[in-house]
Amino acid sequence: MNIRAYSAFAPLFFAAALPFLLQGCGSSGGYALTGTRGEVVGAALAQVGTPYRYGGNSPRQGLDCSGLTAYAHSAAGVKIPRVAADQQRAATPVGQKPGPGDLVFFRSPDGGRHVGIMVDWERFAHASTSKQQVKLSRLDTPYWRSQFVGAGTYIR
Repeated sequence: MNIRAYSAFAPLFFAAALPFLLQGCGSSGGYALTGTRGEVVGAALAQVGTPYRYGGNSPRQGLDCSGLTAYAHSAAGVKIPRVAADQQRAATPVGQKPGPGDLVFFRSPDGGRHVGIMVDWERFAHASTSKQQVKLSRLDTPYWRSQFVGAGTYIR
């Protein structure tokens, strides 16, 4: 299968695989990946492979980092601010150990903020300018740890 064909099916694969990806992680660390938290994580995972587009608000047109987080929360019925800095200001802080569904915030090379959604206790989904698509990254890598500025949640 060529890359173009794979890219077209990646979001469908993640959506179909979500119940299996979340199985076993359900109540780890006190977070159950059901209800709103599971919906936010599922919506974020379903966008892996979606093209990056600055200012993008939907999978159809492409997503930027805060567009992804706003879209995933909206899919779960939770309205959050559109811009990463506003998302950080309005979120309830969760400390240094963010869990599934929590937002993670980073310094951006341009002096702004970058945001992603934790999908488990180690990885987060984010719209990456370096790969020009929504992808998964590990929070514990030296680069992301050095840029990390906080975590917060909109899920009660």
